[in-house]
Amino acid sequence: MNNLNNQQTIEFKDYYLNEFNLWDGENFITFNIVYLDIGQNTVTVAITDTGKIVLLDYELYEDSDGNLYFEYGSQYTKIYLKDFEEV
Repeated sequence: MNNLNNQQTIEFKDYYLNEFNLWDGENFITFNIVYLDIGQNTVTVAITDTGKIVLLDYELYEDSDGNLYFEYGSQYTKIYLKDFEEV
């Protein structure tokens, strides 16, 4: 996938350090967007899980409604960019 067909204008500054919390059944996992590269279809995310912080790059995908997401973990949980909030 070279270019996403997303109709909305996406700017990195609109997402920088925005946060999303995911409950994994035992703990909250916190995601913060560190870098968004629409040209390369990637997002760099700081992930905090039980006190450990890692930076990971994920490929971005687009669903049938035009929403961007990446897949996390062994169950490929869809994490949508629209669900991130400014903190």
